[in-house]
Amino acid sequence: METLQTIGNDRVRNATPDGLNEKIDQRTQANIHHYARADAASIKARIDQLDKEWDIERTLELNASLVALGGVILGATVNKKWLILPAIVTTFLAQHAIQGWCPPLPLFRKLGIRTQKEIETERHALLQRLNQ
Repeated sequence: METLQTIGNDRVRNATPDGLNEKIDQRTQANIHHYARADAASIKARIDQLDKEWDIERTLELNASLVALGGVILGATVNKKWLILPAIVTTFLAQHAIQGWCPPLPLFRKLGIRTQKEIETERHALLQRLNQ
């Protein structure tokens, strides 16, 4: 089973301060511990929640697209200077694709948005519990 320690080789986790990674890991461990004592129906319900949980990539993509769209709309209707906004946002998105970091990342991580690997770690642990 993949543990929280082995998911450390991840661009987003590497770009996230250790303290935030530890908080997210503690939350994941607490969830695993809580559901380890739960009945099968509760575990299945939690797995369904995990299947619907948005990871950091999806959150960043939606954030970038909404801000860029807003900039295009404002540029077309208010003032062309607003077109700088989509340029900045797409630069941040490219930076994230290359480095695994962009300015909104720390905010979203502070809000507890997890990577797909972090979500999958919890999901895998719960599936193992179900199959026991």
